[in-house]
Amino acid sequence: MDVSTLTAFFGWCSLINGALLLWSSFWILVAPDLTYRIQSWFFQLSRETFDSSMYGLLGVFKILFLVFNLVPWIVLTIIA
Repeated sequence: MDVSTLTAFFGWCSLINGALLLWSSFWILVAPDLTYRIQSWFFQLSRETFDSSMYGLLGVFKILFLVFNLVPWIVLTIIA
């Protein structure tokens, strides 16, 4: 695999995962009650537990997105 293929791969991964992160954050911030009602059909959690779980999930997802998608794409872009 050459650098241009890896750069394209990480670019698309960053775009898709960034869109998923924004989409998830949007629904948690704009419609938290709707999100809680939908998730409560599947999981019996208190509202406080749900809020802290979603906050933690978005934080971990953001860190993983930065470390495994965005930073490698930036490095490969600089190298190329």
